[in-house]
Amino acid sequence: MERKNCFALYNEEERAQMENTAALYRKFLSDCKTERECVKEIVRQAEEKGYRNMEDVIAEGGSLSEGDKVYRVCMKKAVAMFQIGKKPLTEGMNILGAHIDSPRLDIKQNPLFEDGELAFLDTHYYGGIKKYHYVALPLALHGTIVKKDGTVIDINIGEAEEDPVFCVTDLLIHLAQEQMQKKGAVVVEGEDLNVLIGNEALAGEEKEAVKANMLKLLKEQYDIDEEDFISAEIEAVPAGKARESGFDRSMILSYGQDDRVCAYTSLKAMLEVGETEKTACGLFVDKEEIGSVGATGMESKFFENTVAELMILTGEYSEINLRRALQKSRMLSSDVNAGFDPAYASAFEKKNASFLSQGLVFNKFTGARGKSGSNDANAEYLADLRRIMDDNNVHYQTCELGKVDLGGGGTIAYILALYGMEVIDSGVPVLSMHAPWEVTSKADIYEAEKGYRAFLLYA
Repeated sequence: MERKNCFALYNEEERAQMENTAALYRKFLSDCKTERECVKEIVRQAEEKGYRNMEDVIAEGGSLSEGDKVYRVCMKKAVAMFQIGKKPLTEGMNILGAHIDSPRLDIKQNPLFEDGELAFLDTHYYGGIKKYHYVALPLALHGTIVKKDGTVIDINIGEAEEDPVFCVTDLLIHLAQEQMQKKGAVVVEGEDLNVLIGNEALAGEEKEAVKANMLKLLKEQYDIDEEDFISAEIEAVPAGKARESGFDRSMILSYGQDDRVCAYTSLKAMLEVGETEKTACGLFVDKEEIGSVGATGMESKFFENTVAELMILTGEYSEINLRRALQKSRMLSSDVNAGFDPAYASAFEKKNASFLSQGLVFNKFTGARGKSGSNDANAEYLADLRRIMDDNNVHYQTCELGKVDLGGGGTIAYILALYGMEVIDSGVPVLSMHAPWEVTSKADIYEAEKGYRAFLLYA
């Protein structure tokens, strides 16, 4: 089945719309490098479009009806948005589910140390990374510190032009003969991913004078004591803004596009969808990169509990009605797929690979090898999606994640499928996935937003 490069199919109006989407997306990527930053921005944009905090509606003893828009936040790291449709919730929802966490280095709770008159922060890498990617790379520190008295300090250091940046050091090639003989997984060890933060000694200090100077600066500039790292969530991420890539500016190069490319396009679809027959839901969750665990991951009861609260507000709640609403829902698990890269062609089965600029991707099944851990979407559901995409002039493609015996990966799809709802993975192809800088096509981003909006209108 042949799919064409979308750029060759666009007229001037479509190109203008694509460029506008891409520009707004780049800003989202540049501003939102952590889960907390994503949630804050999603809430800001939602409130501008008339969404209300569900907690406020509950506190006021209010109710919800057709056309009302609400959101609910979980621990500032996950958020669910709902636009109430014409049909009752017991007839199901149309759900776009993306994750807003990305691979990075997390600062440990007791991180600060000095060695060789250099000061470092110790880290614990998060998600699937090639550890050698993170050496000799400008890093920024984003995060939140909560002091014992409840004071919250948000930090973002390394993004502004006048800010300092940080790095993990590498071994010079002249001394790396032994290192270069190691397998890629251990060229750089996890415990060696220490972020270099300073070298200046504090005058008058005899012992660990560089560390003492770091503590002095942290106190003066941010009112942070060493003990405050215990109740801090600080992430070391690649510093710098999302950029256009290529002489033709057809692509975007940025940190965190897995899975913020699907999160942004899902958000945009939710904000611009208009009236819907079924209730539309945008779900943005944490912890997908480590198995969707914890209170803010998809494995938690946050979504189910929120739907129960929603049904109370619409006057439909009962335990059986909740089960019916979840089972009759349909979902696009909005997550990225590996784009075909000719430099690594041997990892792909080309007929069933996704290609940049050929449109929105549908991945019928995930998992590994013999579909282990897979969500496998039904043929009837795929037929409906084909019709929706064709009726709305959405360019799309189908794929698998690499060769059968090599590929494998998971998303949140299988978790929602446990309710008995129809679920399929759908997203954007990415080059250099999980690297500090990932590549996507503007055309695919535009087609994803179109496709997600068309799906939300599905009756």
